[in-house]
Amino acid sequence: MEFKQFSPSDILKPYVGHYYLFESDSDAEFVDTVFPSGDMEMIFNLGGGVWETSVDDEFRINPKIELWGQVTKPLQIRSKGKHSMLGIRFFTHSAAYFLNEEMGVFNDQVLDLAYIIGDPVKILHAQMLEAADIKSKIGLIEDFLIRKLISNERKTDKIEKVGSILRTIKNDYSDTNLSLVASRYNVTPRYMHKLIQQCTGLSPKSFNKISRFQLSLKMMSAKAQPLTSIAYDCGYFDQSHFIRDFKSFTGQTPSAYMENMTPVNNLLLQ
Repeated sequence: MEFKQFSPSDILKPYVGHYYLFESDSDAEFVDTVFPSGDMEMIFNLGGGVWETSVDDEFRINPKIELWGQVTKPLQIRSKGKHSMLGIRFFTHSAAYFLNEEMGVFNDQVLDLAYIIGDPVKILHAQMLEAADIKSKIGLIEDFLIRKLISNERKTDKIEKVGSILRTIKNDYSDTNLSLVASRYNVTPRYMHKLIQQCTGLSPKSFNKISRFQLSLKMMSAKAQPLTSIAYDCGYFDQSHFIRDFKSFTGQTPSAYMENMTPVNNLLLQ
């Protein structure tokens, strides 16, 4: 497997965390689990391989152009064949700039982006299949995203406010602090909750829990600290709190995860 990341152009840096290219030359079938990341993704399958996602304990084939909603629980995936995939990872709030629905309707699903956006994304996929190199493919994606951004310009102020609120929450989260955060942005706590849910698919509390969980994963992958120190540094009340949250997002304890780090999740933590 090979995983490469690419930075967006300056105009798209506020919206796109990175683009990535995932390639695999092996036909070997494998099963893995995707964990909550706090971000949404669009993925263009450009190879002959097939990805499947477990829905109600049954694997279903993913579409060629995928929209990944917010993942809030462990989600099993299965790989068959050789892959070439080009993905867009958005920031927590920024997929809302490019889609017209409330983000929560996509939660815990892998959907057909062509069904949601229509012909423009089908044309983009066809052009990417014909493009000669990765630079050209990313150029096509950027042209597409900029056009979507311009067409949804009316939503900019609301979504930018959500992004700013999320940064504040991430820096200093507590249930009691949420009222102070809402006051700082001249909204009620109830409206702030609704606004964040609309633009991210997550509640403020869920956003904070996933952010803390992702930080713990990165620290665990470095293998430089014991689990007790990681729990403390990530802001968990105690070890049992850390284990409980970690298990809700992965289906396993932190120590079990450390003993069996899976290939896809290792790549996603790069």
